[in-house]
Amino acid sequence: MRVGTQFTGTVPAGTTRRWFTHSWPPAWHVVWTVVPTTPGPGAAQVEWDVAVQQASATALTYWVTIRNLSAAEVGVEARYEVLS
Repeated sequence: MRVGTQFTGTVPAGTTRRWFTHSWPPAWHVVWTVVPTTPGPGAAQVEWDVAVQQASATALTYWVTIRNLSAAEVGVEARYEVLS
């Protein structure tokens, strides 16, 4: 199993940002998780969505959209786990 952090970044208060990561093998089953790295007690800070593009016969591109639900800038870490 392969696991890791693909990217880190920040999302300003109340906004949405989108990142992409490319050249993933189509045979891999990849699960994405986004974790806030800025403390913010009391409520959820982010939500995320992942879209995928078959960029070529041998590569996928993942588009990770992260929405900041809080009133403050949030640091984020996008993690992946390859299940197959």
